[in-house]
Amino acid sequence: MRMSDDEFELVVDEAIQSIPEGFHHYLQEIAVDIEEIPDADTCREMGIRDPRSLLGLYRGTPLTQRHVEDSGRYPDRIVIYKRNIERMCKDRRRMIDQIRKTVLHEVGHHFGLDERQLRELGYG
Repeated sequence: MRMSDDEFELVVDEAIQSIPEGFHHYLQEIAVDIEEIPDADTCREMGIRDPRSLLGLYRGTPLTQRHVEDSGRYPDRIVIYKRNIERMCKDRRRMIDQIRKTVLHEVGHHFGLDERQLRELGYG
């Protein structure tokens, strides 16, 4: 299943907007980018053998690990890998669901949730 870049971006934006309003303040400084697939450096850094297996990535310091004395850190970033999501989804509905699940999974990391906690919430 393939989706146009514009439509894919719209679905990512809708997933972010679906997060309850009270949390939006904590998302203001996160860049959300869409890339085709992870590059070789990212795969090497993350210990990933098959670049097709990575659907999204959070890069930053989770809110639960920040200190008031922190300064000079890079902005947080979420990357959603379009081709990998397209590759695994057979129809539009599944793709929309997977995009939303991936976005919320990565946002969960920003809020300090680990893989086990995200699985328990249905975002793993």
